[in-house]
Formats: sequence, C-alpha cells, structure tokens
Amino acid sequence: MTGPAVSVIIAAYNAMPYLTRCITSVAEQSIGRDAIELIVINDGSTDDTEKELDRISDLYPDFLRIIHQENSGGPSAPRNAGLDHAQGTFVFFLDADDHLGPEALERMVAMAEKNDTDIVLGKMVGVGGRGAPASMFQRNQPKTDVFSSRVYWTLSPMKLFRRELLERHSLRFPTDLSIGEDQLFVGPAYLHAAGVSVLADYDCLYWVRREDDGNITLRTGGTEPRLKFLPRVVDMILENVPPGPGRDHLAHRHLTVEVQQFLDHLVCETQPQQEKALARLAEIIAPLWHAGLNDRLSAMARLRLHLIRHRMLDELLELVRFEEELAQSKVSTPVVVDQGRALARYPFLRDPAHAVPDNCYDVTDQLGVRHHVSRAEVHGTTLHLAGHGYLHRIETHDVTTGLVLRERDSGTEFRLPVTHTGSPGVGAHEDEGRYTYDKAGFEAVVDITTAADGGPLDDGLWDISLAIGAQGITREVRVGSKRAAGISGKSTTHVVETAEGIRAVTLYTTSPHGNLTLDIGERKHEVLDRLSLQDEVRWAPEAPTELQFTGRCKLAAVPEGALTVTLDDGRGGSAAFPVSVSGDGFVVRVPVTELSAGVWHGALRLGSWSLPLPGLPRNLPPAKWRRRALPWYAKPAPAAGEAFALEVARTDLVRAVARRVRS
Repeated sequence: MTGPAVSVIIAAYNAMPYLTRCITSVAEQSIGRDAIELIVINDGSTDDTEKELDRISDLYPDFLRIIHQENSGGPSAPRNAGLDHAQGTFVFFLDADDHLGPEALERMVAMAEKNDTDIVLGKMVGVGGRGAPASMFQRNQPKTDVFSSRVYWTLSPMKLFRRELLERHSLRFPTDLSIGEDQLFVGPAYLHAAGVSVLADYDCLYWVRREDDGNITLRTGGTEPRLKFLPRVVDMILENVPPGPGRDHLAHRHLTVEVQQFLDHLVCETQPQQEKALARLAEIIAPLWHAGLNDRLSAMARLRLHLIRHRMLDELLELVRFEEELAQSKVSTPVVVDQGRALARYPFLRDPAHAVPDNCYDVTDQLGVRHHVSRAEVHGTTLHLAGHGYLHRIETHDVTTGLVLRERDSGTEFRLPVTHTGSPGVGAHEDEGRYTYDKAGFEAVVDITTAADGGPLDDGLWDISLAIGAQGITREVRVGSKRAAGISGKSTTHVVETAEGIRAVTLYTTSPHGNLTLDIGERKHEVLDRLSLQDEVRWAPEAPTELQFTGRCKLAAVPEGALTVTLDDGRGGSAAFPVSVSGDGFVVRVPVTELSAGVWHGALRLGSWSLPLPGLPRNLPPAKWRRRALPWYAKPAPAAGEAFALEVARTDLVRAVARRVRS
C-alpha cells in the first residue's frame, strides 16, 4: 500500500472544546500515525478553533494538515475540500464534535482489505443523550450490500470509504443544502459499492450531543430544508434502482424516518405554510409509495401516509399530538380484535367522518409475543415442557395455544395440544397492568414414540415452537430463549428404550438464540462423545482376579443394564458385565475367573454404540487362581496396536515344572 492507509477529514466550525478530544482520538489510533493523513478544515470559525488547531499542530507537526477557509454555512464545502486533498487509500469523515475508539481505524481498514469491500460501517455509540443508529449493528457482517441488510438506515458519512470508489463516481457533497447533503453522498456510494462491511463488535465512533445543542442536524428546523433535499433523494432512488423489492427496501427508510421528522417540524408552522408543505410532500413521496409496500410498513406509518396522500392536515396534526402522548405514556395503544385481526385504536379508527381503511390500523403482524419456559426436561421417552405465552395487548380469552415440532432440514411438522393453565399476575409489569393474561400458562407432554401423529418421531433436529393463540389470532414463536434460571440450557443426552430399539434423545438450546431443540438420532450430539474410558487398567486392589476399568458417562440417562463391558473370545464365546454409573463416573470390574480359555477382546457397549477397551499394560502381572483344583491364569496377550487382549488359560503343569527345574 503506497501513501497513507486512511485520510481522516474533519470539518470544524466553532468546535471548541470538542475539537481537542476529536483530534487526539485520531492521533492515538492503534493503526499508527504513519498510516493516517489527518486533514482539518476550519470553516471560518469565530471561537478558539483556529488557536487550538495551531496548538495541536505544534504537538503533531508532521501529522496534522490544516486548511482555513471562509465560512460556507454547512459541512459540505469543507468535507469536499478535504476530499480534494486526500491521498489515502480510504477516507473517513469525522465530525469535530465526535471522537473515535482507539482501534477504530485499524479494525475498519483491516475489515475492508480482508473482504475487498468499499465501505465499512463501524459501530456508533451515542454520548450525552444522542441516539445512535443500532439496527444495522446487531452482528458483524463481513460483506453485505444495501438491499440485504439494514445499512441504508444510517446515511451519515461517518464511515470508512474506499477513495477510489468516490473518485470513480465523482462523489461530492452538494453545497446548496443545509441538511440532507449526507444522504446524497452516502446513498450513491452505497449503491455503487462493490460491497459493504459492518463492524459491530467494537465501539468505533462516539457520536456526541453537544451541551449547547450545536450539532448541525439538531439546529436545522422547518419543513423547507426537508422539501429541498427529499425530492433529490427520491430521484436518486428512481434513477438507480429499478421497481421491485430493492427499491421498496430503500423507500421504506424514507417513508418512515424522513416523513416522521417532517411532520414533527410541520406542527410548528403556520396553517398556510402547513397546507403548502403538506401538498408538496404528498407529491414528492408519491413515486415511492404503493400498495405492495404496505406489508413492510408499520400501521402508524401506513396511517401517516394515507393522511398525507389525501392532504388531511387537521388529522395529521392530531396524529402527531397522539404520537407525542403515546411516546410519553407507559401504556401501549389498545387494540380491537375483529375476525382474527388486531386493529390499533389510533385516531379515526372506523370513524365514518374520515373513512380511513382498516389496513391503516392493522397491527396483527406487529403484536409482541411474550413467552417464558419454567420447565424443560426429558424423562424416558417423554419431554415435559411448561411455561406461559401470550400476545401483547390480546387478553387470554378463547385460548388456542399449541406446541409445534418442526424438523429443521425436511420441514416436517407436527402440532400437539397443550394443557392450558392459569397464570395470575403474568404481564402485570407491562402497561401499568392494564391488560390481563391470566390464562396464558401451558403444560406439554411430548412422547417421541407417539408424537408423529401417533407414531415415533424420525431422527432429526426438531425445533420447538409455540403457536400462541387467543381470540382467533395466532402467532408462532420459538421458545427457550426466555427461561427459568434453573433451566441451564446445556445439552442433556438421554439414551432411551423404545419399540424400535435404543435411541438417543438430546434436549439442547441453540446458539446464539438459546431456543429449545430436540436432537433425535445424534444429528449434532453423539453418544460416544459422552462416554470415555481411562487408559489405566489394573487388577482391583482387594480382588486380584478382577480387572478394574474406570471411565466417565455424561449421559443424562441410559436404560438399566444397557451399558456393559462386553468381551468375546473370537470363537463365539462372550461375556457381558453391567456398568453402574454414579454421578458422571463409573468403575466396572471384570472377574476373569468366569472366562473360559482363549484370547478375549472387548469394548464398552451401549446398544449399537461401542467404545474399544484400552490396552492392557505389558507389565501387568498375571492373575492366578484354581478351577476344579487345577491352576489357571490370565495375562496380557500380544495384540495389534493398543487393542485390549487378555489371554485366559489353564496352566500347563509339565512346562511349569520344567521351567522351575531350569531356574
């Protein structure tokens, strides 16, 4: 890599005292100053910004590059000036109010280089009460795009850009806008990028709310600036993205975020201004909003857009007031349940004077699902589950909740009944106890030998869900992520006896979500991984003719007598010695006096599972005993590798006497 790895561009206007920490956070980056080109554009500041820049320049004489210019009235011109001078492979725009985490640039540059992406979003953290975007930072995304992720929901320029991308498409910030200029820079960059990375496991950017509320985005009000940039954003989408799911994905952001912000400013204007601004907004968003987009939108967003389309100014103003009150309230909006659909009691619901369609109030798919598991354990072939589940704001009348088992690979599913139980007090911590869910409890008994419509469940991973139903509304949800403290979530494997033979059943919780799943037939959890034998084999101290084996058994249950040490002599003879497990360990003794003459091999067996016995130590002394007055012995026999081999034989008296004479 020639030249600096990254050019950091800071547009500064009356940025004290925040500027000092901002620049220091860049100077102290773990990537090293040699890899950074720091360009600060003083946009005609009238405070001590210029003096502070001179002071810091003396501290870092070969690091900080300062450009002074007349005030331009916004961040676009200084950012463009910095971009015109940048030489780095990457560019990072940093506001003078904000600062970086110590490893931010190193991590972001590494992610871009490793994944060959053009833009990297580093996790943003709000400071001083400033809200930071969060939905796109749920997990690391090495390489994604604007259509299959939530990256478009943050359009601020505080990101790492590959400079070649910006220059190839001549991307610059428009200088004739007081707000929204970042959307017209970042939006096209997203659309032209070869790939976008999301770095979510490190706090890269600290987004600071100034004590004087001097952040440019916080002090620019009114609808007029928004009516100026929004049509250009709409045109950008229409020109670059064909009709379809991709365009709808981007439109969703503007039809919710920008529209709501616009209405918050609309209420502060005069009625003539309001009427004119509303009519203009309806024209601007019309190309983006169509009926097929409604499924992506919340009911409140659909209601706003309906009122805007029909220029219903008074109703919009009332809706804004309602939303403000709702935001301050601790009680969620009640719903009306009608023919299996839930309609929120937002203003004008089924008011004949306004004739707003029901779909503007339909929150059925937005209802919160609450669930908790208080019991989850396997006994024999039966899984026992208990807990509660309910739909937020839907009181538990006419409850139809049931259990769903769905095999992960094949999609085969079985729906099983549950016993509905009382749940007094459940949900009382929400909505000031306004809604009651006293019949939300359930108990379920699932026998794997009959759960498949009377037959046994096939081998597979059976995910466990609740189909939570009340008043004709049903929502399905995976369960287990919310469970009682006594349910650890660790996998427990049971080996059980069925009519089809011995089977392995493991109850476990998935990672990272923690949902319950039954593994039948060792798809993920192997029985032999939970059995082990120690290498040391010896004669029992108090029983010199009994071989002693020790091991561990981490199975939660095995059929009585099914776990054995089994020996065979290769000629049809065999002997089995049951293993008794205590805790997760066991000791088993094999009385060799019960074995017939021959060379015996063996294994730890559990049904069809087999674990070879460890080889006998070569220096193990022989065991000796008498059978019918004749001497016998057992000793290690020659064997291939480390295999267990025990020779049992009657002592040849002639040879024994001859050996004694020779000695």
